[in-house]
Amino acid sequence: MDQIWIILIVVAVIITAAFIITLIVELRRTVRSANEFLKTTEESLKPTLAELQQTLKSLRNVTDNVNDVTSDMKTLSGALRDVGTDVRHVSNVIENVASSTAIKASGLRAGIRAGLEVLLKNLISKGRR
Repeated sequence: MDQIWIILIVVAVIITAAFIITLIVELRRTVRSANEFLKTTEESLKPTLAELQQTLKSLRNVTDNVNDVTSDMKTLSGALRDVGTDVRHVSNVIENVASSTAIKASGLRAGIRAGLEVLLKNLISKGRR
């Protein structure tokens, strides 16, 4: 009976050893496959990462240009606002000058008319004497 137990134990050890050996062989294959996959992935990612860096640089340049354009637009709108204010001031000055000139011309006309009337009255009254 002891021999049967020893045979069973030996058979179990042999089966276990065979299972462990096949498991180790499969693990080695899996590790090799994983290493090859990682190498392939790394090689394919290198150009992608380089292109991504170029894209990010281009995007940064675009945003810098947009910032420059925005700054220029702010400057332009400020200048246009200043021009509008200046045009309004000039318009007010022209309006004041025009109304002042019209008032002076009206006053001058009234003065000339009054002067002529007085002159004519004096001439007529001297002519009757």
